[in-house]
Amino acid sequence: MKRTIGIRREDKNEWERRAPLTPQDVAWLRETHGIETVVQPSDLRIFPDSAYREAGAVLNEDLSAARVVLAIKEIPGSLLEAGKVYLFFSHTIKGQPHNMGMLGRLVERRTSLIDYERIVDDAHRRLLFFGRYAGLAGMIETLHAVGRKMDLQGYDTPLSRVQQPFRYPSLEAAREEITRIGDEIADRGLPTDILPLVVGFAGYGNVSRGAQEIFDLLPHKVISPLTLEEMAENFSGDAFNFYKVVFQEEDMVRPLKGGFDLQEYYRHPERYAGDFEKYLRYLRVLVNCIYWTEAYPRLVTKEYLKNATVLRSHLNLQVIGDISCDIDGSIEITRKATMPDNPCFTYFADRDAFEDGVQRLGVSVMAVDNLPCEFPAESSSDFSAVLRRFVADTVDCDYGASLESLALAPELKRALILKQGVFTPDYAYMKEFLT
Repeated sequence: MKRTIGIRREDKNEWERRAPLTPQDVAWLRETHGIETVVQPSDLRIFPDSAYREAGAVLNEDLSAARVVLAIKEIPGSLLEAGKVYLFFSHTIKGQPHNMGMLGRLVERRTSLIDYERIVDDAHRRLLFFGRYAGLAGMIETLHAVGRKMDLQGYDTPLSRVQQPFRYPSLEAAREEITRIGDEIADRGLPTDILPLVVGFAGYGNVSRGAQEIFDLLPHKVISPLTLEEMAENFSGDAFNFYKVVFQEEDMVRPLKGGFDLQEYYRHPERYAGDFEKYLRYLRVLVNCIYWTEAYPRLVTKEYLKNATVLRSHLNLQVIGDISCDIDGSIEITRKATMPDNPCFTYFADRDAFEDGVQRLGVSVMAVDNLPCEFPAESSSDFSAVLRRFVADTVDCDYGASLESLALAPELKRALILKQGVFTPDYAYMKEFLT
């Protein structure tokens, strides 16, 4: 059996510069496992075609020689080839309508589909993800929006120097800049009119940890949700620190009956009501990092913002960094996903209206949905370092064997949505999405 993989050119938009495997890991697969690679040429990819050629790959538009094709984003249905094995983020497991045509084509063409999102260890922790980089880039984008907002409101702060992530030559350069800004704030302080400057983080997973990595470069004090009200009411006037609050599930919802139980909340979210808005009056910035579906309560609603706008003293919220970016989702005013060249829009609750960009008034929302693209080299390298461990298994597997005897690592078998066009038992529910 020919041991050849293909790497598809990413073409979803001009910002998608990532790659599933780096040239270094392509060379490693060739030297360690004898696996050859065909790479579609790309002028956008962060790693130049010449680097793949030097790593021993063949540059070719035609990936038909490859048994296994790797990508990052969804592949248009018209490009799917019969009988192949595909690995990419399919964004289908929730029945996302915009990808059902592609899913149907994957079934029709009797392909096998392994979804990166479902590659998990024995404890069901994801192994392949860009979440940390979404958090890193998302926090920088959010700080950029905060700096713009303050500038428009006439406040002179060092945050006005924060650039968008893609404008830095590297993640390290961004860290260095924000560290310098933090040192300046620690020395000179923030304008008294915007104190206390409280930044809330909804969620505590990979995305939130990435966002907090950046935020923690700034001088700050950590407070709990339970002490937020007390701190605000008895604020000492500290101008040399931000305040950080991390919210977990039990802070964001309340049980309709009995006490809070995390597993019950996941299994039966209908037994819980949203309880997050009681904190919003104390936050100037909200960074949203939670996983959300329509079954769960929202964090921010239009109704709350409208009511709070009538009582201006009840709304300090200026900027929302919606890293999760669920349209009309946990942040109801996230009406669209944005791109790095126009990352924000602003919502005016008093007239239920939106304007592009960061505006002086209203709540400005950062809703870039492909944030890891802003650090394409670093995010691709980390992803590739994990993915390369699983490539040989995907190439050598006989997908015609029964599922029980399939020679795939357990992590990959858990992520196998389709086996030669047939849904595996864990994903049989997805057949309903195609009817």
